[in-house]
Amino acid sequence: MARAVTTNRKIINTAVAWGIGLLVFFPILWTILTSFKTEAQAIADPPIFLGFDWTLENYAVVMERSDYGKYLWNSIVIAGGSTILGIIIAVPAAWSMAFVPSKKTKDILLWMLSTKMLPAVGVLYPIYLLFIKMGILDSKIGLVIVLMLINLPIIVWMLYTYFKEIPGEILEAARMDGASLKEEVIYILTPMAIPGIASTLLLNVILAWNEAFWTLNLTAAKAAPLTAFIASYSSPEGLFYAKLSAASTMAIAPILILGWFSQKQLVSGLTFGAVK
Repeated sequence: MARAVTTNRKIINTAVAWGIGLLVFFPILWTILTSFKTEAQAIADPPIFLGFDWTLENYAVVMERSDYGKYLWNSIVIAGGSTILGIIIAVPAAWSMAFVPSKKTKDILLWMLSTKMLPAVGVLYPIYLLFIKMGILDSKIGLVIVLMLINLPIIVWMLYTYFKEIPGEILEAARMDGASLKEEVIYILTPMAIPGIASTLLLNVILAWNEAFWTLNLTAAKAAPLTAFIASYSSPEGLFYAKLSAASTMAIAPILILGWFSQKQLVSGLTFGAVK
């Protein structure tokens, strides 16, 4: 009887999990489906789910109108650059907070987290003027710096949490064996925290990839990423839902592929570790 109850509970939990997952994924699915419709079918009432004439016309128009490759490259550079720069700064910061804490460490962590509550529009004007003064407005390096600073509190917090799980005795043993601070961080701490660093890296890439406020306000043409590419299909003439959906699908496709590949790598790594 107890076994039957446990099995039923597993079935219910699985069904609920799948239901929540499908509910969360449905907007993405609807966007993908709309990208294959005509403009008339995209605004049909009632909405058409699957019974429509599939077409690639929207993708052809988007590719003809916009330089998708340029926007994609800008997004890769900006998201990747801000993530790598943030990790380089956050690893030593999280190490010091986790293994050499001071009385103010918790206060500093809370202060860093509180900066995420600041409305972005409140600092847009001074940052905009600063970028003009420094000559980095509408540049990839400017967006890399801004997005790194925006996401740095999250990176530090996540790495701090992972580093706290590593026994300090291991680092002490490395010091007794003559390891320098640099060797301790690079050769001892970092390899042990690879899963945590990888998950932090993936999250930061997604946050930087999806950032729209700063990328739309600090770029015009040269450094515009895929968020600007999507926004270009919202015009005063109206919203062309099918073409807008095609542009959105092309923008989210790389990050969906990255997420799928990361999941496969994680599952393979866990399986290998279990077998080993």
